[in-house]
Amino acid sequence: MTITRINEFQDAENRSDDLFVFLRSLLPHITSSTGNISCEGLKSNDSDNQFVVIEKWHSVEDHKASIASFPKDEMQSALSLFAEPSKGAYYSD
Repeated sequence: MTITRINEFQDAENRSDDLFVFLRSLLPHITSSTGNISCEGLKSNDSDNQFVVIEKWHSVEDHKASIASFPKDEMQSALSLFAEPSKGAYYSD
């Protein structure tokens, strides 16, 4: 069984391009993490300020371990790009 993590993001006003660049910059970190199967960052066709990152993992624990190793300085500096905290959930197949 694999785990899918779907993360939803909304940009701060007029920051959609910056947020999309930032989210896509995280993809190499995610895909090189132990237990990652795949990852993609997508921009909504219906709204310029909504994005999702869809990740497939071998386990929830692998996903959580990858978050713990994210570059904290980069994450902190990107907070101004978000209109609100991200939303995310795990799904099983």
